[in-house]
Amino acid sequence: MTVKTAVRQGADLLAGAGIVEPRLTAEVLLLHALHRERIYLYSHPEHELTTIEWIHYGRYLHERMQGRPTQHITSVQEFYGRPFQVSPAVLIPRPETEHTVEQALQVAPHASNLLDIGTGSGALAVTLALELKCPAIATDLSLAALRVARHNAKTLKAPVEFLQCDLASALNSRFDLIVSNPPYIPAAEMAGLQHEVRDFEPHLALFGGEQGTEIYHRIVPQAEQLLKPGGWLIFEIGYRGEPGVRAAFAKGPWTDITLACDLAGLPRVLRGRYAP
Repeated sequence: MTVKTAVRQGADLLAGAGIVEPRLTAEVLLLHALHRERIYLYSHPEHELTTIEWIHYGRYLHERMQGRPTQHITSVQEFYGRPFQVSPAVLIPRPETEHTVEQALQVAPHASNLLDIGTGSGALAVTLALELKCPAIATDLSLAALRVARHNAKTLKAPVEFLQCDLASALNSRFDLIVSNPPYIPAAEMAGLQHEVRDFEPHLALFGGEQGTEIYHRIVPQAEQLLKPGGWLIFEIGYRGEPGVRAAFAKGPWTDITLACDLAGLPRVLRGRYAP
């Protein structure tokens, strides 16, 4: 079977299983089986798959049709132009989270240090440490997640230190910038999530309590003890989370509270400046 035929047949199988973007997914899975870059599909459409390549490709297609995320099959997700290792221990980085990076670069371009609370794969901490050229500390409750994040920092040569703790409870340093993409899905919405999210991604990173904003109310008081005067706290939020997160800021000395929407026009990032 040639590469061209394999892509077509794979896309047909995935489409029949209701997989979104079936052709792109088939291409990604085939490239993973071939251990090739994307250009290979177009420059060598006549390549005949070996038996081993076909076995691997068939297995990847079957796993995806059963709901396993593509990123868990390939173990890679691109974020802000860099490849990040992912596993079932971490939330797969979403493109929408890049808005948090952009907001941080906008308001704190000269930050000398930063903290990422609930780092998961390390996408925010690693990206901002590299973009801002400053050291970062990243925390997570999950030791398995921290192993993934540490691997990403080492591979991408980012100056990030990692701590296992509940939010920022183990810290007493002062930072110019704190970012967090905490769990924000209300518990009641679990049943309505896509199968591949609900059954394959870590619930610790998904669900933020009954309202979905409870963890923000824990992070904000901690940030007040950890930010330098004038420092910024930047959150990714759920599409219905703005009122609850604003309420968390309202309890302390915060100014310049600003909402940024994603490309779909949905509330995505809420930031505040610490002004004691």
